[in-house]
Amino acid sequence: MSIASVYKKLLYQAIILAGCTISQASFASFCTQGVNTHIWISPRVIKAGSPINIMAVSSSQAITELVLTNPKGEKLLLNATANNGMPWHLSTQIAKLGEGHYQLEVKDKDKSLACREIFNGDNGTKKHAGWNDSYEDFYSAWIEQLFDSPADESLSFPSLEPVLRDPERNFLHSYLGLNEDKSLPAMPDCADFPYFLRSYFAWKNGLPFSYRACNRGTTKKPPLCNSATISTNFVQDTVPLAKFKTLSRTLMDVVHSGNGRTALASEATDFYPVALRRDALWPGTIYADPYGHILVLVKWVEQTPSSPGILFAVDAQPDNSISRKRFWEGTFLFADSVSAGAGFKAFRPLANNRTLLSNGELPNYSTEQEELSPEDFYAQVYKLINPDGLNAQQAYEATLTALVEQLETRLQSVENGEDYFRKTLRAIEMPKGAAIFETIGAWEDYATPSRDMRLLIAINVLLNFPEKIVHYPELFNLTAQSATQVKTEIEQLHEKLITEKKIQYVRSNGKPWELSVAEILARKSAFEMAYNPNDCVEIRWGAKVGTEEYASCIRHASPVQVNQMVAVRDWFRNAKHPPR
Repeated sequence: MSIASVYKKLLYQAIILAGCTISQASFASFCTQGVNTHIWISPRVIKAGSPINIMAVSSSQAITELVLTNPKGEKLLLNATANNGMPWHLSTQIAKLGEGHYQLEVKDKDKSLACREIFNGDNGTKKHAGWNDSYEDFYSAWIEQLFDSPADESLSFPSLEPVLRDPERNFLHSYLGLNEDKSLPAMPDCADFPYFLRSYFAWKNGLPFSYRACNRGTTKKPPLCNSATISTNFVQDTVPLAKFKTLSRTLMDVVHSGNGRTALASEATDFYPVALRRDALWPGTIYADPYGHILVLVKWVEQTPSSPGILFAVDAQPDNSISRKRFWEGTFLFADSVSAGAGFKAFRPLANNRTLLSNGELPNYSTEQEELSPEDFYAQVYKLINPDGLNAQQAYEATLTALVEQLETRLQSVENGEDYFRKTLRAIEMPKGAAIFETIGAWEDYATPSRDMRLLIAINVLLNFPEKIVHYPELFNLTAQSATQVKTEIEQLHEKLITEKKIQYVRSNGKPWELSVAEILARKSAFEMAYNPNDCVEIRWGAKVGTEEYASCIRHASPVQVNQMVAVRDWFRNAKHPPR
């Protein structure tokens, strides 16, 4: 069920409650938040006649029930939606709250895990404004709900703004009661994205926030960072939007891709590496690849007998668009690199006394990713996603689906470049050498060298999938003999499905043109030089000169830029990013 459908049902919560009296009893004599379970309310100040959003979060076990006790002592079972865990959370909405004191209780079956009193005018005042385990759990649950959607649906947005402005997604929407999200600017790019989410959460909850200025490292050393800036600007009862915007502008000017690529053993970092365990990779954890791209984990989809598991993440692009992606080699790049500390990382926590924890004090701190080859890294994560092993056909189809999702994301990126030229008619200056991957301005917004590098890697992953079955039969619960037979079956399935899966782009003449995955795979070499937005859309999708498809092409990169692209083509041909 979609989030929108859930919340439409929850708008009738008051009616539902009236028919769900399960017992008559007095208030619980001891009503307090649990050790590992906490009940959160939005907005911060409960107002008579206004909806109340409720989220119960547990770091230790499943939670199955939310019970509301009204002033008469009647216990009412609330209709709530749940996730699959780590952290476990339940969400619901009450249309309005009457006069008097109420109690909210969260349970697992008959066991009470947490209790909270609520009443009109309750302002949820905290005694201490500081990060603790409960806030870390809440942050993770908030991230998951923010980007939740059925696994089989594509999820993308032109920027972060429509996500945060959607009260059905954003539990903290208008949390301060200032209508503060209506005009909230939220246009982070890749490197800014996790910082924006974290600082937004800190702002709404009155928490301190830290960040560092870092360099970009060298070809032989990962980035190094300065001492942390710890901002306490939000640690007040209510902080207006203007103050958040001021910090946000400062933050976006300071942080960049180097912040995520710091060495795994470094103490002077905003992020620290976590163990490759399911209980350490929660929503909100980032993935920093060796080349500067950052994704934020948002959801685990459990493996079932009929479908493989999925680990979802979201990322931001230079054009500020946001999209959800699944874990696989085509999006989560991993490589041995002396110039970057790559892998899964979490924000370094701020203790209640507003000091940053050292590595020895950190939960789940581990440098094990540094010791893994790319092959072993992917194999280990796939075992977490699919603990019962993979069905080879399901795994191949999931890989093909991931490639198609990547192509569909590229459609919008290329179209953004076309829209730029329709509006400006101005050529875009091309940086030289490795700067094509890391620059500012129109080239960063509309060129796709990093995305096309990932696309070429993704194509290689799909083409090499049959060999993966032979090299890693244990991932598929196969023997060496059966792996050879299954490899042949997958090769036959591959030839069939790549002709059936298709995308469609709009040519320069405004007419649609359809491409099958088979055609795209055949054009692999063309994508080595298809990232320049100064070229027409036909060239960017690999059309051949002299064909009907190419005939509508009316824009070309200059000879100078073409020569620049030829000079660095080997990077794309070998699908290997140049050293930073």
